[in-house]
Amino acid sequence: MLPEFKIAQLRHFVWVAELKGFHAAAEKACRTQPAISLSIRDLESKLGAALFEKRNAKTTMTQLTPFGCQFLPKAKDLIAHHDRVSLDMALMREHKSGHLRIASVPSIACRMLPEVLASFVANVPDLHISFYDDNSEAVLRMVENQQVDLGIASLWQEEEHTDKSFIPIWEDRIGVVCRHDHPLADAKELHWKELRKQRLINNGTSRLLEDSEAAPLLGDSQFYISNMLSLIAMLEAGIGITTLPWFAFPKDNTNLRFIPLQTPTVVRHIGIVQLNGKSLSPAAQALADFIIESNPVKK
Repeated sequence: MLPEFKIAQLRHFVWVAELKGFHAAAEKACRTQPAISLSIRDLESKLGAALFEKRNAKTTMTQLTPFGCQFLPKAKDLIAHHDRVSLDMALMREHKSGHLRIASVPSIACRMLPEVLASFVANVPDLHISFYDDNSEAVLRMVENQQVDLGIASLWQEEEHTDKSFIPIWEDRIGVVCRHDHPLADAKELHWKELRKQRLINNGTSRLLEDSEAAPLLGDSQFYISNMLSLIAMLEAGIGITTLPWFAFPKDNTNLRFIPLQTPTVVRHIGIVQLNGKSLSPAAQALADFIIESNPVKK
């Protein structure tokens, strides 16, 4: 059977070898000299060979045996590896290192998360983060498949996702988006029936209208565009109009207008999604706590 080393014994051995004496090693270890001697004898027993020459009454210096000389660099390597692993795990426990994987809907990825992540990573420069942005359905799939540690998305119908927990953080209102010169562009608010004669474009957030009186609009749409960049380009070209949550509206875009949908008033709730019964990594839990503390949970 191979010997099983104790890190403390290896440290004692290295200290005796480097300090040339049991007394000096005992002082460094804050132990008694007999305790250090016992530790070395136990290590020698495991190895099946002496590490130090027998004490010479003419000298107080402790000398390594040839076997001890060969074992010394290996003992140092074992200690160094142990310390690296211990440090890595301590940093991971304190979310200061490791790898954090997040998925978010694009609106929150653009509007909210840059500032949140900038503050979060300020004190954790060694933490690696992989970030994915996609629509809510894709984010939920990544959470289900454990491709990410946590997701930030909408949960339209919670009864369809009993395997997940949802902590609401942000909310925004659904409105109509059209080009600045569109006949509806100057309206202060809109009734859904005013949209029925328009060329409508569905997108990934259109599902938010499903359980509202505006649901017939989904069947009236002539286009479906899933990518936000393509959708904005089509809107700017005047191809049609669409409905979007406020956070998804490009705030610096002067070519488009956002008009709140008054009837019905549809509110989107966005929050942290994770699998039930599965603990988050220390870094993911720290980020979730940071988001919650920074943004009081909506009731």
